[in-house]
This record gives sequence, structure tokens and C-alpha cells, in this order.
Amino acid sequence: MKNVVIAGAGFAGLAAAAGAARKLDELGATNDVRLIVVDQNDYHSIRVRNYEDDLAPSLVPLSKVLEPIGVEHVRAKVVDIDTGSREVRLHTEQGAQALSYDRLVYTLGSHVVRPNFPGADYLHDIDTYPAAECMNLHLRRLSALESFDGQFTVVVVGAGLTGIELASELPTRLLQLAGASRAQSVRVILVDASSQAAQSMGNEAQAVIAQALSDLKIEVRCGWLVRAVSKDGVEFEGGEFIPAATVVWCAGMRAPSLGSRISSSLDAAGRVSVDHFMRVTGTPNVFAAGDTARFEICPGHDNVMSCQHGRPMGRYAGHNVIADLFDVPMLPLLVERYVNVVDLGAWGAVYTQGWNREVIAVRNDAKRTKQIINRQRIYPPLSGIRADILADAAPVLQSAPAVQIGRDAG
Repeated sequence: MKNVVIAGAGFAGLAAAAGAARKLDELGATNDVRLIVVDQNDYHSIRVRNYEDDLAPSLVPLSKVLEPIGVEHVRAKVVDIDTGSREVRLHTEQGAQALSYDRLVYTLGSHVVRPNFPGADYLHDIDTYPAAECMNLHLRRLSALESFDGQFTVVVVGAGLTGIELASELPTRLLQLAGASRAQSVRVILVDASSQAAQSMGNEAQAVIAQALSDLKIEVRCGWLVRAVSKDGVEFEGGEFIPAATVVWCAGMRAPSLGSRISSSLDAAGRVSVDHFMRVTGTPNVFAAGDTARFEICPGHDNVMSCQHGRPMGRYAGHNVIADLFDVPMLPLLVERYVNVVDLGAWGAVYTQGWNREVIAVRNDAKRTKQIINRQRIYPPLSGIRADILADAAPVLQSAPAVQIGRDAG
């Protein structure tokens, strides 16, 4: 029996597992290959929802998706990959272990790049479910404390899309925690070293986002660099100190360092290079997908670190790893469509399409679309029915999310 190991159960990894199971089913070879997903958690996290308050709906038990399609789950952390001996080395509760593979799919995702300035241990982040829950618990505890300077001030560092979505969510949450008597002490400050928030979004969308942040009374400080953080607040390079009980780091993402173990061709974010079949360049028997991989997803544009690209990359990686194993034709991935829907809290959202970020919907219409994406479209089937899960893993592209117009459209 052949072994196909999928390292990671994020958006790309879970899609790859289902895609591989689907291709085996199509070939009538389900008894010839052992599919193994390695992940240190027993759940799949809908990570893009980590800015929300209630994260319980964002967890999907891996057993609910993997068991019906005959995929094993090994709960362990991947600590090394040896492409020479074709082994994935693991740390488990029982100690060190190793899994041999005939094919490997590398889908270990990405992580926030935390800084090393003084007081960095005081920083929160929302990179993972545990980290986001830790921040949420911290915020809830604030309301039980006696009043102090900066109690309901949150500084969000990083004005990319993650930072913007979190900052936009916080005013409503903090006002509820503070209560009417302390509402005047609520402050949300969005900080970035760049000259403008949402730099990747283009002028039209940037203007929408700027208006939303202003309407939400979020203070935006661009061109600011953090010097140090303490339990009392944030000190900036220019010397200003902002009292704040909560500082959240949302600046910068990077692929795991393990990428260097499978490829010498890494980009600035540590991603391995793959071709349109998701094969790692120059490394036999290894595929990669999602945030760990980079390729020209459409002419002139590389894939971005997002579930929008990670999920189809995973489906095609799963399909192709089995096709490669059985020496049947593989399918290339090309995604010419690109959209962004950015949640802007109580203000609504902004929906753009194309690499030039043309705005096609704002406020409530865009918000309804965002909620359908976050709560439905990016989930695997939860029916527990094998046929549903395999059908969802077909190597095809979803249509662009429709603008949900009107009160009853969601």
C-alpha cells in the first residue's frame, strides 16, 4: 500500500485530503493508498473569522470531514521533512515518530511574524484560534476591573486586511464591555508603518475603508513604528506613548521555515515554488498548496495568502498527487478571477473584484456577501455524507460570490 501524507489541515490541507480521496474513488483505488493528514489539532479552524467575538462556529472537527472519506488523522506536529529518505518527522504526545511517504502534500499554512522589540510578550494576536480566544477572554475580563487609564483602549498594529477587520469589529464590542458609564473611554487605534491603510486595495477601495474607519471613530496612525510595549501601553519611535490595556499584532505573515527542507527556491515570505500542477519545483514526489506555496496563479499575478486561493490549490493538489501516483493525466490550475470582501464591522463591508480592486458593493449588501462567504462558502460539507464531501472536492473553481442585495438575500 502506498502512503500519501498531507502535512497540515488548514484550508489547503483539508481540501487536498478530500481531493485525493475523490480521485482515488474515481480510479477505484481506495484500497491501494493510505491517505494520512498530520495536524496538531483535532479541528479545522475557519481562521478568517478570528476577528469575531464568538469563535465556536469557526471550528470544524476533523473527524467530521476525514472519517467519512477514509482519511486518517495523525495528531502531531511536523518538526522535520527529509525528502531524501521520504520521511515526515513528528512530535506526538507519545514522543518522536516518523511517517514514510510515497507522495507528500505540504500545506502547513502561514503564521504571523511577531516582533522582538521590548515587551513583545504583552502582544496579543488573532493568528490562531487559541490566540484569538485568549484575546477575547482578556477583553471580557477588562469590564470586571476598576477603571484605569487605557482600560478600553485597543491598539491594533498592522493596517492590512486582518488588522482592518479586527479594528472595525472592536468599537461595538468594547462599547458593550465598557457600558454606558465608561463609553467615553473606548478607543480603537489602528497603526501601521506604511503611509496608508489597506495599501493592497487600490485607491477606490481605500477611500471606502477610510470612510468606514472614520465613521466608526477608529483613529488611524500611519507611518508610525512601535518601539516597545508594556502592560500599560505602547511607546512609538517618535516618543509618543499611548496608554492601552490591549495591543494586538496583525503585521506580516510568513510560511514555516520547514519550506527550506523541501526546496531551495523560496520567496521572501518563505513559500516554496510550485508549478500549475502544485508540484514543488525541483523536488520529486512533493506537492504544496495554500500559504506555503507560490506560483503564477494567473498571468502577471502570484497567488495570495488567502483561503480564496488556498482552497482551489488544495483541491488540485489532492487530485494531482493521486494522478501522479497512478501515472494518469494531471490538471493545471489557473484562476483568472480575484475578489476581496473586507468586513468593516457595524459599518458594513466593501466588495471588490479584479486585481485592480474595482468596488462593486459596499455597506450592507457587501456585508451580507461577506457573511455568506465566512459562514457558508468556505466551510467543507458538514453533513458527514461521503458523497457530499467528495463532490465538494472536485477540481473545479467556484463562481464569484454574488452580491447579496436586500434584507432577505442572506
